[in-house]
Amino acid sequence: MKKTTQLKKLIMSDKLEFIMEAHSGLSAKIVQEAGFKGIWGSGLSISAALGVRDNNEASWTQVLEVLEFMSDATDIPILLDGDTGYGNFNNMRRLVHKLEQRDVAGVCIEDKLFPKTNSFIAGAQPLADMNEFAGKIKAAKDSQRDENFVVVARVEAFIAGWGLAEALKRAECYRKAGADAILIHSKKTTSVEVESFIKEWGRRHPLVIVPTKYYSTPTDKFRAIGVSLVIWANHNLRSSISSMQEVSKKIKNEETLINVEDRIVPVSEVFRIQGAEELKNAEKKYLPATGKNVNAVILAASKGENFGGLTDNLPKALLKVHGKTILESQIELFNSNGVKDIFIVRGYEKEKINFVNTNAIDNEKFDSTSEVFSLYLAKDRINGETIISYGDLIFKSYILNDLLNDPSDIVLVVDADVEIGKGYKDFVRTNIPYSKKVFFQKVFLDEISSALDSKSINGEFIGIWKVSFKGAQLINQTLEDLSLQDNFHKMRMSEFLNEVVKRHKVAVKFIKGSWLDVDSIIDLQKAGEISDARY
Repeated sequence: MKKTTQLKKLIMSDKLEFIMEAHSGLSAKIVQEAGFKGIWGSGLSISAALGVRDNNEASWTQVLEVLEFMSDATDIPILLDGDTGYGNFNNMRRLVHKLEQRDVAGVCIEDKLFPKTNSFIAGAQPLADMNEFAGKIKAAKDSQRDENFVVVARVEAFIAGWGLAEALKRAECYRKAGADAILIHSKKTTSVEVESFIKEWGRRHPLVIVPTKYYSTPTDKFRAIGVSLVIWANHNLRSSISSMQEVSKKIKNEETLINVEDRIVPVSEVFRIQGAEELKNAEKKYLPATGKNVNAVILAASKGENFGGLTDNLPKALLKVHGKTILESQIELFNSNGVKDIFIVRGYEKEKINFVNTNAIDNEKFDSTSEVFSLYLAKDRINGETIISYGDLIFKSYILNDLLNDPSDIVLVVDADVEIGKGYKDFVRTNIPYSKKVFFQKVFLDEISSALDSKSINGEFIGIWKVSFKGAQLINQTLEDLSLQDNFHKMRMSEFLNEVVKRHKVAVKFIKGSWLDVDSIIDLQKAGEISDARY
């Protein structure tokens, strides 16, 4: 059933119905899960959630943006608290169009002046001209494309102190102008004004109330006197404020989370409301075109020696670039490309490498072994298509995407733009040099070494590569064979890969820049340029 039809049925129902306030996609989902049949898109609550006053300080387009998230998140109708309609009849016509585009089921407008003042704020509450406001209602009804879109006219005569006669006169005028229901508002602490209006109104048209101030009135009384719809107008916002104030003060004063953790929802509940499980299922359906799972092994056991004390108590993979650790950025990049099973080989200050949804493999001999030994420790995890990467590597997303789509059994990423003579580098010689033609040809590794003759260097291995299921078997067998050698624990990756080349062809995927191996403070500064543009 369309949302407009749902709301129209609520308004026209023979029994008393209820809708609940929400001010965000999250709170809207909570309202729906609680069992309510509709949502009140409160102007006060949306404004407060945005940190501004309920005086039209949030523009109507900003309100629309919030409503779009609320509507997308739910299946029940939203009745927007549309204040005064954000202008004259012409603004009202455009508002209705935009609400219908976002599947918002209706709007309630009040007969006060723009910019509005919240009805419960003390002071003068000037009212709009009755006939001008009636024209605004007509404009709204003439503009709607869906015949069931609801327009509710909110009468503020009691709020302004103009009395019962004025309230009745205005309500009847708005009914004749085409309003689908009348909302009679009061700030009394009892329902006396509302009851006096209803008695004279005589059930001639659906009636809506907002008992925020007269909350102690029994709900059965509303049923008995013929109210159609009750709006619980701002209680989700107010309850969230009190909870956040309490938790924030407690954490600030006690400087620990231990006394609040059992009083707040677990993060898993946030994920549930957000629909994390649906995304996981969708990823299985849409992300991997071949339906294959891809593992990742990140070699992050080393300390790092050229960082001026920054790594005295921290592995270099946890140094930060733009507020995120190198390792965190790499994990996010893997996850965003569908690589979820991530294994991190850690060593120095290992307990500090502890990321959710990753697995740790510990190299207890990190200070006397090389990256090949770390890879050996992870060999049981190289049991299918696997990405292998150094933990101090920054690179753009397209590099990983291209690597994932390469069908080779073993493929290394090699930068054709190589600087010779600056520190240790894994130089690469290939069967054909880099050119534009290599995008249409298979390129294979001949040799990898830091000591290659400059004339034979075709690029530099950047520290990330991929193996297929077949390639994984070959890598594991090579690791097993070489582990019997006395110098295995000190073996460099270049030596290992040269041994692999003797047994199987190793493909090369050329790139031109867009990466950095963070090996010094200077590299750390440069890394920001790579992480600024990861696509």
